[in-house]
Amino acid sequence: MKRLGVMLSGRGSNFEAIADRIAEGKLAAEIAVVISNRPDAPGLEAARRRGLKAVSLPSRGLDREEYDRQTIAELKANNVDFVILAGYMRLLSATFIREFPLRVLNIHPSLLPAFTGLDAQHQAFDYGVRFSGCTVHFVDEHLDNGPIILQAAVPVECDDTAETLSARILQQEHRIYSEAIGIVVNGKFRVEGRRVVLS
Repeated sequence: MKRLGVMLSGRGSNFEAIADRIAEGKLAAEIAVVISNRPDAPGLEAARRRGLKAVSLPSRGLDREEYDRQTIAELKANNVDFVILAGYMRLLSATFIREFPLRVLNIHPSLLPAFTGLDAQHQAFDYGVRFSGCTVHFVDEHLDNGPIILQAAVPVECDDTAETLSARILQQEHRIYSEAIGIVVNGKFRVEGRRVVLS
């Protein structure tokens, strides 16, 4: 069974949704370790409540390369097969990406390539789009740029606020992230250029 290393910086709601799917037998994988760059991240406590290994690696004062080397060492010490970013608020270095080629996944709350970076839901709402959504993608060396595995569209309703739209996007994040992880850990895909072809 493939071993997942989950990296988070905050509450970890996507991590919890993934852990729930594993517990329900709907995702054939195991969470080997949960790592946070913020010692007070609620996601760490959520992991401990579930009996999972939770590791705090504070990033304050460290440059990206140095911090990523520490993180890589922790992931390898736990024999991680895939790295799952679940609200991880740091950019990964090229060194990190090279250690786990096509084995780092992220979820972003927009239909990429639209609205990269922070506060994507607010960006979409302020722009006036009719549809937003979320994207699970492989992570490469550029921000929110790697090949797309799955997307889910979410209509923007007339009475939406940025907050209500964000809440509905999050529901879809919780659904498609586990689905995408299942595709990848089972090897049911191939990458052709930028396209992820599902098998």
